[in-house]
Amino acid sequence: MAKKKSGKEPTKASAKASKKAKAAQKIERKEKKKAVKAKDDFDDDDQDLESILDKIQREWEEAHKVTEELVEGPPSRRANATLTPCPNGNHLWCIGGEFFSEDGKAHFYGDVYRYSPEKNEWRKFVSPTCPGPRSAHAVVASPAGGGKLYLFGGEFSSLYQNSFHHYRDFWCFDISTHTWERIETKVRPTARSGHRMAMWKHYIVLFGGFYDPGIKTNYLSDLWLFDTQEYKWKQAEFKDTERRPSPRSGFSFLPTPEGILLHGGYCKEYVKGQRPVGVMLDDTWFLRMTLSSDTPTTGKSSADPLVLKWEKRKRPSTAYAPSLRSGCTMALWSAKTMGVLFGGVTDEDTSEETMDSVFHNDLNGYQISGNGRWVSMHLKRPKKKINTQKKKAPVQPIRHDLQEDEEEHDEGLSDEDDQETKKHAKKPPQDTAATAGTGPQDDSEVDPDDPALTAPRPRYNAMLAVLRNTLYIYGGIFEKGSREYTMDDFYSLQLDKLDRYTCLKASEITIAEGDEESSSDEDDEDDDDDDDGETVDDRDETESVTVVGEDEEKAVDVLETIEEEKDSLRVQAAAFMGVAKDSTRSPEDVVSTPLPGETLAMFYARSREYWAQKAYGTTGSDSRGKQLRRDGFSLAEERYAEYKPVLEEVERILAEAGLDEEEMRRGAATGPQGASGQSRNRR
Repeated sequence: MAKKKSGKEPTKASAKASKKAKAAQKIERKEKKKAVKAKDDFDDDDQDLESILDKIQREWEEAHKVTEELVEGPPSRRANATLTPCPNGNHLWCIGGEFFSEDGKAHFYGDVYRYSPEKNEWRKFVSPTCPGPRSAHAVVASPAGGGKLYLFGGEFSSLYQNSFHHYRDFWCFDISTHTWERIETKVRPTARSGHRMAMWKHYIVLFGGFYDPGIKTNYLSDLWLFDTQEYKWKQAEFKDTERRPSPRSGFSFLPTPEGILLHGGYCKEYVKGQRPVGVMLDDTWFLRMTLSSDTPTTGKSSADPLVLKWEKRKRPSTAYAPSLRSGCTMALWSAKTMGVLFGGVTDEDTSEETMDSVFHNDLNGYQISGNGRWVSMHLKRPKKKINTQKKKAPVQPIRHDLQEDEEEHDEGLSDEDDQETKKHAKKPPQDTAATAGTGPQDDSEVDPDDPALTAPRPRYNAMLAVLRNTLYIYGGIFEKGSREYTMDDFYSLQLDKLDRYTCLKASEITIAEGDEESSSDEDDEDDDDDDDGETVDDRDETESVTVVGEDEEKAVDVLETIEEEKDSLRVQAAAFMGVAKDSTRSPEDVVSTPLPGETLAMFYARSREYWAQKAYGTTGSDSRGKQLRRDGFSLAEERYAEYKPVLEEVERILAEAGLDEEEMRRGAATGPQGASGQSRNRR
């Protein structure tokens, strides 16, 4: 008989099942908690990431924020800036430049201005990311991508121009967003200033310039091309047998559909044992540029799609050309395919120690097409209205009285006066375009309707630009005696009319009639000199009064010693003046010897290159840059201290002869420029 199963077994099985179910629920709850926590953590991380990205965006916008400001009138006084027509709008863009104050200090700018002729207003754009302050840089414009301005190179100097830095950075300014972007490439041109760039199709073409490492100024003749599509620089290579322009800076560089025109410029010639000589250039070259796709197929494939060739343009000896000059660059008048040239300076070395400079404000045009041709662009005189009313003839008695008065007046003149009067009466009217703004003229000889009277003052290193048919002239440098004036005026001229200049902003600079110095440092030194002289005189008088008793012999000995020193100093001064006038002196002696009325700063400014070379050759070290210039300045300071007592005595002798301090300073300022070449700004 079978046994019944116990009732405890089902109960045990159900307990097990219940335990498993609870364990499964517990595991499920844990998983849900993990999932919820993971979701919460993910949401938090997502929120953190969004805040981080938002913060980054705000910081970037703050760092790249561009401020636009409406400013009054054109920018401040400056030269060697760039004035560039907008490639896709009726604006002018002014970038950088330098200002030379009357006390000899140099100030550099890195600001960006935009001029709108329609509103006659200037706007300033400031961006945290931008090129550093500079002058003598180069800028070209491209219409691609809403309009771009490309900038390369330039220079920056210390306050007293004792040391220089040349840039080799490359920047792009987006006209639509007013932001700068620095373009970094492994291959690029070397650092330089005074170079020029032109835009040809999608290529930026760069040529020449100079680099000054502190020993001498090196002028360049290399040619570089930047492809704005591939963002790459490449140096053009030419065979040794091919003709090409010589090294130079400050030349004209104008683009045409067939290539680029190069004219003029400036360089220095260095001959061992002789002083550097500035050379003004007036040769003209044409860089013919062709793409391989534009030339007929010859069955040969070229690795370089761009073909370059320099062609020198010859000018007939009888053809018109402006006088030889430097410190001027042509602006392109694209509507007429013509370069427009204004102003400049012509330097002539009259002797080893003096130089005459002539400043220009005439206007010339160069027709680029064909073989090229210069034309003089004279302003047109307005047509005078003819009075149709007939004048009544004067009655005979009055005419007789006038004739008698004229005869009496003639009898009161000498033969020479009479000839001089007739000569002036027959003298043709002068071309006042070259003399306008240089000073007052006799009202009886001035025609108020003469358009030449509206011409800007002569100058060099001015900024020129042609926008449509209007020429704009801004700033530049004018010299009078030993003083340099950086200009701040702004002019326009309708080239298709050539009627008269319009002064958009008059100059606020007062140019002294005489050659006065305003340097506080020099005034302080002069005061010190005067104090020294008074001290010596007071000492003599005191010693002569205190001669008593037993001290009489000692006092006499002191006085005799002082007189002997004075006599010796006078002999040295006389010998110095005799040697200084000797035309057979070597250039080294001329450069390395301070002149009467010349301060240490003036002496070092004109002989900086000489002392840098001297320091490089005598120190026996590998000094470069700032250290080399410091060593050179120390040598110049020692030489100046050595000559200072003699120079002070020379100044006293010259003062007794009637030559005042102003004339001595003028001579000191005129001699050094000739001795060292030209002013630094001629570079």
